[in-house]
Amino acid sequence: MPSNKRTINRRNFIKNTSLAAGSFFIVPRHVLGRGYTAPSDKLNIAGIGAGGKAEVNLPFAYNNGAENIVALCDVDDRMAVNARKRWPNAPYYRDYREMLEKENKNIDAVIVTTPDHMHAVQAMAAMQLGKHVYVEKPLTHDIYEARLLTQAAQKYKVVTQMGNQGSSGDDTRNVETWIQAGVIGKVHTVHVWTNRPVWPQGIPTPTGKFDIPAEVSWDLWLGTAPFRDFNPAYLPATWRGWVDFGSGSLGDMGCHFIDVPFRALKLGYPESVECSVGSVYTGFFKEVFYTDSYPPSSRISIRFPARDKMPPVEMIWYDGGIKPDRPEELLPDEPFGEWDGGILFEGTRGKLIAGLFGRKPTLLPTQKMKDAKLPQSKFPFVEKGSEGHQTQWVQACKKGFGTYTSSSFDMAGPLTETVLMGNLAVRSYNIKVGNDFPGRKKLLWDGANMRITNFEEANAFVKREYRNGWKL
Repeated sequence: MPSNKRTINRRNFIKNTSLAAGSFFIVPRHVLGRGYTAPSDKLNIAGIGAGGKAEVNLPFAYNNGAENIVALCDVDDRMAVNARKRWPNAPYYRDYREMLEKENKNIDAVIVTTPDHMHAVQAMAAMQLGKHVYVEKPLTHDIYEARLLTQAAQKYKVVTQMGNQGSSGDDTRNVETWIQAGVIGKVHTVHVWTNRPVWPQGIPTPTGKFDIPAEVSWDLWLGTAPFRDFNPAYLPATWRGWVDFGSGSLGDMGCHFIDVPFRALKLGYPESVECSVGSVYTGFFKEVFYTDSYPPSSRISIRFPARDKMPPVEMIWYDGGIKPDRPEELLPDEPFGEWDGGILFEGTRGKLIAGLFGRKPTLLPTQKMKDAKLPQSKFPFVEKGSEGHQTQWVQACKKGFGTYTSSSFDMAGPLTETVLMGNLAVRSYNIKVGNDFPGRKKLLWDGANMRITNFEEANAFVKREYRNGWKL
């Protein structure tokens, strides 16, 4: 073992041990430094959010005991019941800040599975302590938060992953390969749709007085959001439809579906966005604007400039049951997308339809697939077959900063910004100035400076104000 006068960092350790093939020794966790472990050691993982999607994330990361779950945190004890039973020796907290402070020395990595409005502050707090982070999609609630987390991952040199599992799948990688190889020519239009919301949206703010359940720390649940009285209408999962907490259909499914064209077309900052949303009426010609919740449906057009020898492209998003026109090349009895949505690429030499976890990407007309000679995946270094999104992140954490993950923040951050551009347009749609609705026109975006340049009021949705006592 090295002497006390010698310092070993993780990169040198890996380099030295790779040169000494066949040699084996264990370096204690404290020698490698905060947030890093020896290859022979287990990763110590903490969960901020123990229920809901955490009941998938934590077990996959735990991998039947290959790693350790060393601490759990949730503001709703009811959601944490199963996790606490499964890992009874893991200390349990309600406040993630207390957990990070008290368990700091024993934590290597953190999985954040909480409502959208808390992602940024929780992930940032973990990264500032040198912890690797896995954050559920969408990465953040606001565009500004996404930009800061992207920068923080580089600053603190931690391994990151956003929880859009499809990015680790072979289908996503194949679509990226085929599009960039020009299989359907130059892509100019992409249609993306989902069946979300499958929770209430376009509804009035709930009323009534309710006692806060003893199992819920309501103040901590609100966190960065403005104060409001407790109402069971907001949880456990219906918070997605409320603008203070969630990011609607786009936040739920956009980071899955939009991820595919975002990668394949090398999309960066958009140049404009415009939308239309489903109307809500309470009587004959009595339209109401429920600004506290997202609309029941929307159609959003996001345009991107030419880049990397690719032409300008329009990406059109549909939710609430709305779909694009059925392609003429698709036979009447052939399925158009999956139950939860789909993606249609239109190029100068053809069309391609894709999904996420079901239907394989397919050229149109589908009979083309019989004789098509498609290029091999551009990801030969990834083992064939989805290796598991959470497992991939765990293994990367053990190897250290710079190791490939499918949705690291350098990709997930800009993707999230694009997704949230759609929500910026949706929330600007019903802002009235005089007798006009400027948000219903095309909004021009300066990506580098994170600003709408032709409608100042829309910039309120780039960065929200946190409740007193909270900061990023």
